[in-house]
Amino acid sequence: MKCLFLLCLCLVPIVVFSSTFTSQNSIDLPSDATPPTPVLGVTGKELDPRLSYRIISTYWGALGGNVYLGDSPNLAAPCANGVFRYNSDVGPNGTPVRFIPLSSQFGAGICEDEEINVLFNIPIVSCVLVIQFGKSDYDASLRTLLETGGTIGQQDSSLFKIVKSSHVSYNLLYCPLTPFLCPLCPPHQYCAKVGVVSQNGKSRLTLVNDQPFDFYFRGKSKSNK
Repeated sequence: MKCLFLLCLCLVPIVVFSSTFTSQNSIDLPSDATPPTPVLGVTGKELDPRLSYRIISTYWGALGGNVYLGDSPNLAAPCANGVFRYNSDVGPNGTPVRFIPLSSQFGAGICEDEEINVLFNIPIVSCVLVIQFGKSDYDASLRTLLETGGTIGQQDSSLFKIVKSSHVSYNLLYCPLTPFLCPLCPPHQYCAKVGVVSQNGKSRLTLVNDQPFDFYFRGKSKSNK
């Protein structure tokens, strides 16, 4: 079962002119775009969209734990549709994920600020994670939950971005207002952060205004399924 968890380069053209133009005076033309920054796993290797990884909290104890797919309370679904974080760093490994770029403009890997889908790799059924707007049937206070039900490669609520939080950790952003709609907006001005809230004793992933979920990536080993 593959479940999708469904996240502007500033162009600075610079030309260096010589005072005289001869066959010996070359003109240097720097790159017209800022090189993208690759997203790295905990081992320092760049993330590969063909491989699976686990999303792990950077904190220990009750604030630690891996991200996993689980059933939302009081909601019947053909597959696990809620996104949770285990309440301890000592416990199950969580659900492995793949990151699927919306386009290939950033190259073959996964880069910061790149629009991506997140695919949960579990057997049997395919489910795509999206932002669930409005009041849910099981908790009216949670209006922006992360759930399955999106589509790969669509400009919809199943797109996210990975951004750097600290030297070793990252945050996940949901940015519905793209640079194409607001090219002069500051980066991330209209992005919502993914954080963690308590729901029926579980740690549930949702959109927050502050205190985002800090995490890192670890590759899934063959012996640790």
